[in-house]
Amino acid sequence: MESKPNPLLKLRFFTSFSKIRPPLQSLLFITLKSATYSTICQAEAVVEEITQDQANNYSDNHPKNSTEVLKKWGCSDSDITKLFARRPTLQKADALNLRFKLSVLNELGLNSDDLVKIINCRPRFLSSRINICFEERVDFLIKLFGSREMLCKAIVRNPSLLTYDLDKTIKPVVALYEQVGISRHDLIPMLMSRPTLIPRTSLNDQKMEYISRTQVSRASKMYKYVVTLIAISRIETIREKVANLEKFGMSEDEIWSLFGRSPLLLTLSVDKVQRNMTFVVGTMKMPANVILEYPFLLFNNLEAVMKPRVLLAAKVQDMGLVPEIKGLPAILSALRMNEKRFLKVFVHCHPQDAADELMAVYKTAKGIKRLAATSRKNINKGFPF
Repeated sequence: MESKPNPLLKLRFFTSFSKIRPPLQSLLFITLKSATYSTICQAEAVVEEITQDQANNYSDNHPKNSTEVLKKWGCSDSDITKLFARRPTLQKADALNLRFKLSVLNELGLNSDDLVKIINCRPRFLSSRINICFEERVDFLIKLFGSREMLCKAIVRNPSLLTYDLDKTIKPVVALYEQVGISRHDLIPMLMSRPTLIPRTSLNDQKMEYISRTQVSRASKMYKYVVTLIAISRIETIREKVANLEKFGMSEDEIWSLFGRSPLLLTLSVDKVQRNMTFVVGTMKMPANVILEYPFLLFNNLEAVMKPRVLLAAKVQDMGLVPEIKGLPAILSALRMNEKRFLKVFVHCHPQDAADELMAVYKTAKGIKRLAATSRKNINKGFPF
């Protein structure tokens, strides 16, 4: 007695096809067509093979290696060379995994030029699990930065925005700055200018005391700079910088007031401030407290700007030329000028022979390098602030 036929059962399995190595889907399908159960016949197999055109189309749509994935995504040969040079293991990356991550970046609006910048900044970026809480993260960041375009700029500046823990790192830091009076609108330029702001931020009672000692009100334009720079700085480093200026006779109150008016001084190294202060006091014969009114003296490049111009001022005076760079106002004005204007005002205004002599002195002074600067070892102490 014959039994009723079972419904059709289709099984798909992986196999190989000539000259093609497909990663996921099979190119050979076997359909098991049910037949009447009997002692004579079992299920008969029907084999359906794809055509060569289908195989070629499959190969085009399923890149076999990372190079093909990157090319299909829009990277040029030059871009791929830069990516592999910065992250050699990317050459052996899984094609499917890489394609998925690139599709995620594409949804954000990032392109191949952005990818080169991202990998140059964070070589291990594509090895991270950027897909975790992706939609929730992107929604929060778009609201934070105000638009998808601004978010893309921020990601290029700091790709780790897609890898930081959303609930344990990003949200608490944003809430902390809002708590101390920095709105999201003011926080955006800080995040753009200081890419490591999120992981480096910490505010305790000691740092809050430092902020209050600057006497900068929350309504001041300098407030967001003071708070963020102190938040990302180590307390030990802050103390070193304050003590460094105290050596030149300034009180703590004067120093903190100076930081409040020029908060970017907190980004300067102890070594740079000490060398510039020594030159101002020792060579230029100015009082140390002159920087309280003219803090740009600490930002100027000592070897490329201050020394050559001060030496040129002395040379102009020795040659009896006019105009002279003499007196505090004239010297300060000369040090604040850009290179083109300085040469126009104090060098090219003289007769040709005198101008040539002054230019030779100036170039020689600019060519004098700091003692043992070329052989100095770079001691990395971690985050600079």
